Amino acid sequence: MPLDLTVVILTKNESIHIARALENIRGLAEDVVVVDSFSTDDTVEIAKAHGAVVLQNKFINHAKQFQWALDNAEIRGKWVMRLDADELIEPELRTELERRIPTLPDDVVGINLKRKHIFMDRWVRHGGRYPLVMLRIWRKGNGRIEDRWMDEHMVVWGGRTITMKGSFADHNLHDLNYFTTKHNGYATREAIEVLIQMRRLGPRDNALNAKSASAQAAVKRALKESVYNRLPFTVSASLYFLWRYVVQLGFLDGRSGLVYHFLQGYWYRFLVGAKLMELQNGIRGLNDPEEIKAKILDLTGHDLNATS
Repeated sequence: MPLDLTVVILTKNESIHIARALENIRGLAEDVVVVDSFSTDDTVEIAKAHGAVVLQNKFINHAKQFQWALDNAEIRGKWVMRLDADELIEPELRTELERRIPTLPDDVVGINLKRKHIFMDRWVRHGGRYPLVMLRIWRKGNGRIEDRWMDEHMVVWGGRTITMKGSFADHNLHDLNYFTTKHNGYATREAIEVLIQMRRLGPRDNALNAKSASAQAAVKRALKESVYNRLPFTVSASLYFLWRYVVQLGFLDGRSGLVYHFLQGYWYRFLVGAKLMELQNGIRGLNDPEEIKAKILDLTGHDLNATS
């Protein structure tokens, strides 16, 4: 019998992944909700054909879209799972979930899972990329997503969290052009998030900690905001790449690993810093928060006042 679980997946033109994702969790979850950002391919048709409930909503950022899903979709399961269209539950984790979830005590409200990244069809084992421990399953009514423009995490309350031993895999089938385009968009949103904090353009969501999510995620966030973001990006990006590639043995991931660690661990981090510098130059001389937000909208196309 399927678990008393509802899986929520966000999509936008995911026809290359969605059938694979839904087949992967067939029989595991009682139902699946796909929240689509008005795809122009056949994502919606494929999702419906595989039995998913499909809703559509205008995309602002991942946090607002996912919270909209939690607030508006019919979540029937006792447990809820966040899954991306390009992510796959591995057999060992599936067996563990089927065995453990029905027997969990009432004080367990969140479940952390270990994510592995597949890049160019190879597992990135080193450079601090495995395991990435993330809270991805929670009891209905005991979880929400952080309200952030980037690097958002699920957080829970009312009990404790546990971590499963098995893994799920992020295995995107697109090419490098897609990877760099996607990360270019991520960099813009992350620069906006840093600027929001620097200029106090909105309330700061401080819900992430070792009790509300994974301890690993909380520590990484603290180091990022208290140390990394305080350094010049020309220095921090270089140090971060060397830390990952040399100290955390990223060089053991081979040539494809070098491509990944350089693009994701150096180029992307440098791009975030450069975009933040561009935004700071663009709002120079402005002090009124609404004027700053209007300028950010003009520069990036992102409306900081938008609600889902």
